[in-house]
Amino acid sequence: MRYHNITKADMLNGEGLRVVLWVSGCSHECPGCQNALTWNPNEGLPFDEEAIKEIYQELDQDWCDGITLSGGDPLFLGNRETVRNLILNIKEKYPNKTIWCYTGYTYETLVKQALKDSNLNDILNHIDVLLDGPFLMRLADMNKHYVGSSNQRIIDMVKTRKQDEIVLYQDEEVKGFKEVNVCHA
Repeated sequence: MRYHNITKADMLNGEGLRVVLWVSGCSHECPGCQNALTWNPNEGLPFDEEAIKEIYQELDQDWCDGITLSGGDPLFLGNRETVRNLILNIKEKYPNKTIWCYTGYTYETLVKQALKDSNLNDILNHIDVLLDGPFLMRLADMNKHYVGSSNQRIIDMVKTRKQDEIVLYQDEEVKGFKEVNVCHA
């Protein structure tokens, strides 16, 4: 697997302060994607021990709430084994840190694929939040929290696994939001 960047103390790609791994490789190639540079799985840097060490140094910090996997697509077929290994190691080493994962696949598609893909099955059983679905320019919504188009969902994977049905994630900002009627007279 290759990657483009590791962002530190990120507040835009998940709840709290996070480290973000921007992987290479995406087969969705959504028109209007903000990360088209990451589509080619052969571009970027090799994801090696130094990159893992850099991620762990961030996760070692008390202020770091967890890791977000983005890209590209962390669940691109060529990334799954490495992403699985990283996730399992993080869950073992940092059990109180959360793992968020962006993907252009829908949850339903991933569940079907996981029946034949043990790496994907392990990923889905260990991440905390899944941000699913392709970016669709016609459904672009600048008011959505963490995602770019209204078809994309933020799925609480812990509750989804427990209840065996999709449960959407709600962070403190979303929970505390109240609609306000404004008069424009």
